[in-house]
Amino acid sequence: MRLGGPVLGEGRSPDGWIEELRDLKYSAAFCPVGPDADDDTVRAYAEAAKAADVVIAEVGAWSNPISPNENERTAALERCKERLALADRIGARCCVNISGSRGEQWDGPHPDNLTDGTFDLVVESVREIIDAVRPARTFYTLETMPWTFPDSPDSYLRLIEAIDRDRFAVHLDPVNLVCSPRRYFRNGDLIRECFDKLGPHIKSCHAKDVLLADELTTHIDEVRPGMGKLDYAVFLTELDRLDPDVPLLLEHLGSPVEYVMAATYVRSVAKQVGVAIR
Repeated sequence: MRLGGPVLGEGRSPDGWIEELRDLKYSAAFCPVGPDADDDTVRAYAEAAKAADVVIAEVGAWSNPISPNENERTAALERCKERLALADRIGARCCVNISGSRGEQWDGPHPDNLTDGTFDLVVESVREIIDAVRPARTFYTLETMPWTFPDSPDSYLRLIEAIDRDRFAVHLDPVNLVCSPRRYFRNGDLIRECFDKLGPHIKSCHAKDVLLADELTTHIDEVRPGMGKLDYAVFLTELDRLDPDVPLLLEHLGSPVEYVMAATYVRSVAKQVGVAIR
């Protein structure tokens, strides 16, 4: 597997971007350019990544393509298409979004999010995005979430079957699936189930951690890798069974120091379980 994370410097060139990644010992990265980048710029970053043996893991398309607000939904669909096209241009492993929400908050809970009608809306939106772009080198993926589809390995399998597009694949963030004490205390089993059922489809993963608070009622926090109870021994062992280029990306941390600490922890667990990280 490959480890990566954000590069926090500004105004960098392709060579400067690679230098920052090397300093952090990352072999995977978030896409360094936006959809407005011209072809020469995209090509320059893609060639720099290839020369340095860096995998561009994903292009984020964060938006709400199932919004009940038609203007927001239309804008989100266009955003997803633009970013999927960028992922294909630069050779990223995937373009990633969440499926969206039927509420006002694009990534929030809503009573209708996990209904059959919303499932159908997700299928429709993903098909529209993929069919408009017809990517040849990348995949459109949905990040697993606690209160929107896909919220389990089985619901992801349902989506794969229903969407029925070769260029639809899986983005796995196991922390987002740990949304109950049962899943929290058995998260190693949950991770194994994800890889058993979804493994061949996984294009990119996120590295976070999760901590259950000792207070009523159930309160679960996302924390830095190493500060919670996600079973990283299982997570890394399962990742090691996949394509060696599958990236594991650190995210949502507040400072460069925290990213170094998180990467150090992930590498230490990998060493303990005998897993190689490129």
